[in-house]
Amino acid sequence: MQEKDERSIGELFAQLSRETTELFRHEVQLAKAEMSQKASRVGKNVGFLVVGGVVAYTGVLALVAAGIILLGQVIPYWLSAGIIGLVIAIIGLFLVVKGANTLRQEDPAPRETVETLKEDSQWLKNQKG
Repeated sequence: MQEKDERSIGELFAQLSRETTELFRHEVQLAKAEMSQKASRVGKNVGFLVVGGVVAYTGVLALVAAGIILLGQVIPYWLSAGIIGLVIAIIGLFLVVKGANTLRQEDPAPRETVETLKEDSQWLKNQKG
């Protein structure tokens, strides 16, 4: 034999309201955690961009000067400057493109939270109907 629930409609709605509020709080916490993880990955990839830029800039300053002097002993200085500058620029470009491509692949939306909110919404619809 089943026990009959003796709670009134008002009590049931109050409980539903409390549980819905608690569920919403949990969803917000999940979204915060998910966004924090994504921000960490994006920060790392921005670091690749910054390091790539610094390496390229430092390389242009130091290696160009040294390379020009070294190659200037064999070929004209203008040609040695062009060769060394091109090599360093290609290395810097590679690093910047790598960081930018990785950033483009990152999805900033909190997918897990969106999915659970859809499930929660469907659950609520099923409870009402």
